[in-house]
Amino acid sequence: MDFIETLGKLVGKYFAIIVIVVAADALLQPTNFLWVVPKVSLLLGIIMFGMGMTLRKDDFKEVFTRPKDVFIGVVCHYVIMPAIAYTLCLVFNLPKELAIGVILVGCCPSGTSSNVMCYLAKGDLALAVSIGAVSTLLAPILMPGLILLLAGKWISIPALKLFMEIVKIIVVPILLGVIINSLLGEKVQKATKALPLVSTIAVALIVGGVVGANSKRLMATSLLIIVVVLIHNLAGYILGYLSSKALGMGEAKRRAVTLEVGMQNSALGVSLAMSFFTPAVAIPAVIFSVWLTMTGSTLASFWSAREPKENEKISKKLVTEI
Repeated sequence: MDFIETLGKLVGKYFAIIVIVVAADALLQPTNFLWVVPKVSLLLGIIMFGMGMTLRKDDFKEVFTRPKDVFIGVVCHYVIMPAIAYTLCLVFNLPKELAIGVILVGCCPSGTSSNVMCYLAKGDLALAVSIGAVSTLLAPILMPGLILLLAGKWISIPALKLFMEIVKIIVVPILLGVIINSLLGEKVQKATKALPLVSTIAVALIVGGVVGANSKRLMATSLLIIVVVLIHNLAGYILGYLSSKALGMGEAKRRAVTLEVGMQNSALGVSLAMSFFTPAVAIPAVIFSVWLTMTGSTLASFWSAREPKENEKISKKLVTEI
């Protein structure tokens, strides 16, 4: 198990590179990953189950001990990213399928890797976990409603079916993971050490499968949709940071909100696009998956070398007292 834990940390460290390599291979040799396509929802369910296995009662206590911070983070996420997505679709006059795809990504809950990035960035990890958990549990209600509101002008949205699918592949696996973790406790702690490795492999396979299924479309995709996705992600970081700062949050909390706002669960977007729309709708989510691993890890590395100011003040105070 120590070997698996070490391997998981190593794979996590080079997660962005692994995803890029898999995406490139799938783009050039799509048949290598086409077998993954029918299993995208299953793989996403495994990732969500793993997320539930890592959640503890203390993580949910944060929601009640400081509800204002969690509320700010969740509201910022579900206001900023959908609003940016809709604005970009109008400004760049995107074709119908790509517009739906961009909005779909914008309405997704926080990404599964944002907590890891928050930890590396020396952000408020407890807050990040709470925001991610709450945004994910609210997804069955908020996602269909937001997609219906924002993308309804382009296509008829099966809101009820979306609700049921999100519950099935997101909420149920998470709740099962939480229940097992609560009932078995220490008995499953060893198993949780393998979860980062399992999640990384699952995300890489999802990206590979969808890139393979859309290889010809991706090859023909103009620079426009790539630019739109890049702007979407970066604007999410910027507005997430500025919003939390304007609302009086400290630096560590700002970092948590920034990453929880800007990093979407694009794997969910891919799964829903493949299930309810067309493969072309999944293209923005695929590009987002690859891009956010690079920006998230880069931002985390930048912040990891810079201690939050409130922590610096505490350290100086302790040194003075000593």
